[in-house]
Amino acid sequence: MQISGKDLRAHLAQQLLPVYVLYGDEPLLVLEAADAIRAHARKAGFDERETLTALTGFDWGQLALASGNLSLFGGKKMVDLTIPTGKPGRDGATALQAYCQRGQRSLDDTLLLVTLPQLDWKSEKAAWLTALGSAGAIVKLTAPTLAQLPAWIAGRMAANEQSAEADALAFLCERVEGNLLAAHQELQKLALLYPQGKLTLEDIKSAVLNVARYDLDALREALLAGDAARLARTLEGLRQEGEAPPLVLWAVTEEVRALLQIKLGQEQGRSQEILLREARVWGARQAGMKRAMQRIRTQTARSALVRAGHIDRIVKGLLPGDFWNEVLRLGLSLSA
Repeated sequence: MQISGKDLRAHLAQQLLPVYVLYGDEPLLVLEAADAIRAHARKAGFDERETLTALTGFDWGQLALASGNLSLFGGKKMVDLTIPTGKPGRDGATALQAYCQRGQRSLDDTLLLVTLPQLDWKSEKAAWLTALGSAGAIVKLTAPTLAQLPAWIAGRMAANEQSAEADALAFLCERVEGNLLAAHQELQKLALLYPQGKLTLEDIKSAVLNVARYDLDALREALLAGDAARLARTLEGLRQEGEAPPLVLWAVTEEVRALLQIKLGQEQGRSQEILLREARVWGARQAGMKRAMQRIRTQTARSALVRAGHIDRIVKGLLPGDFWNEVLRLGLSLSA
């Protein structure tokens, strides 16, 4: 069974399955979903809980032991399994499939919660994940896009019995820069500082700190979107935080190189989907890349890659120049 993140709470109010798998690109949403499942499990009598983390060298026999070692007093047990890499390996895949083949009575006495990071398309089709989904439910949790973020924040505010006008929501979105954990923390702060009801832009301005997460993922997104203002803000944030120039240049160059590789392949008549996979462009990143491919000409991408080589020589001290200004110029050349 597949369940969307927004439908999980309604599902849990109706039933509790023996297996749940959570994965996605936003830790806050995965954490909240796991907490909701644990809370419903406790209400359903799963009083015992055992946590397992499948790191390198993990003994997968522990899964069978944990699920088979039930209380002498007849209580139910929850097994909380985290696979940080999202790849259980051959032994793990075998153990997970074997778990799903246990008798119904055994499954009813144990609830298995598997938490994974974001998965690529190949992992989503793996036999072990399919088996877990057949025994219970798979919940994919995806962060809202920047366009969806105001509605997401408004929904969270409504849960606190607060609301705000569009300009106040837009201000809050700009300050948190897509960081859902930061947005969650700021909404909690607003709930403590102000009574229920509508908040003004000035209310929010006076309470919210600049918690924007200027990270390399945000830089990649701004570059592909051609969002010059966001690109400039993100680069300035990275500079102020002391991010290493070689790492910043690597992130930018990787996007430009992938873009050029795909554009050249398309000119040869090759499939876009195959080219995206070959360039290792996965998941939500594909949408941004596809839009950039429609907007940016091949020669523009080629010139940007040449400029990246010039900036690399600046980083190495072989040429004079200001690294941050040069990277901004490179980004602006792709924003036209």
